[in-house]
Amino acid sequence: MNYRAEAPPPVRDFLVYHDTIKGQSGATVDSYFLDMRTFTRYLKLSRGLVPRDTPMEDISILDADLAFYGAVTLAEVYDFLAYLSRDRALNAASRARMITCIKGFYRYHTVKTKQLAANPVENLDTPKLQKALPRYLTLEESRRLLRAVEGKNAERDYCVLCLFLNCGLRVSEMVSLNLGDIREDSLLIHGKGSKERVVYLNEAARHALDDWLLVRRSIAAIDKNAVFLSTRRRRLSVDSVQAMLKKTLLKAGLDPAKFSPHKLRHTAATLMLQNGVDVRTLQEVLGHENLNTTQIYTHIADAGLKSAAQANPLASFEPDAAEE
Repeated sequence: MNYRAEAPPPVRDFLVYHDTIKGQSGATVDSYFLDMRTFTRYLKLSRGLVPRDTPMEDISILDADLAFYGAVTLAEVYDFLAYLSRDRALNAASRARMITCIKGFYRYHTVKTKQLAANPVENLDTPKLQKALPRYLTLEESRRLLRAVEGKNAERDYCVLCLFLNCGLRVSEMVSLNLGDIREDSLLIHGKGSKERVVYLNEAARHALDDWLLVRRSIAAIDKNAVFLSTRRRRLSVDSVQAMLKKTLLKAGLDPAKFSPHKLRHTAATLMLQNGVDVRTLQEVLGHENLNTTQIYTHIADAGLKSAAQANPLASFEPDAAEE
């Protein structure tokens, strides 16, 4: 996606800032472009700047200038959100993401570049999101999953799952691992927004990695730097990891519809927290920029503590009850 050619100057400048200064990923910048394109097309249509029957995808946004965006009112933005909900059937989370983008756009042009004197969306409310606890595998389910690995790629698949469950990697981080990222007792992880962090390997993860690397040395890799290779000797893809996990979940008697590579990351985080890792350390392990992102796992730990209290045989003890 070439936003430099397809975005009007005010949007392009905003995207370049996030691309080059903020160092955000290409996927994030692309999503901002798509959000601003949808917003701009809606404004042109609602303001009668194009015929009412013009399909949204046919509306050009290249002529939108700062005066066009500066004239936006809160009422227009709320109408836009209603359109997203009613006509596009976007859920609250997707609408909230768009609001974040729009607010960022106006903050950039009022605070950073000061090209707009007033921020028309400063008081824009964000849809209230219902926080759901992340789904994760229990310790026994995790063991079942690891025991279910088999087949000609067993060492590779076991290593991938072991790193997910022990290190809490993102699937994008897993498939982008290079041989040069492996240290004696750690991995150099290239995370979101080009941020790097070090993740240490426990004994199980180190052994799984050693076993796979022994097999990998006998493969004439096409992608010579990649840690994990496909059967075609190229870097393992995200889709291949997802397919492998689904197959292994089925073998383990677990529901593949309920678990994904990201749920294995949740599992690692939950198991660490339940076994004494503090939330600040967990933030570093997972590579979360904001502690609030990590805090959700404390609710899982609290739920586990509550269950443990109820499981105690003294839970139903009543001091005034007569002994039989």
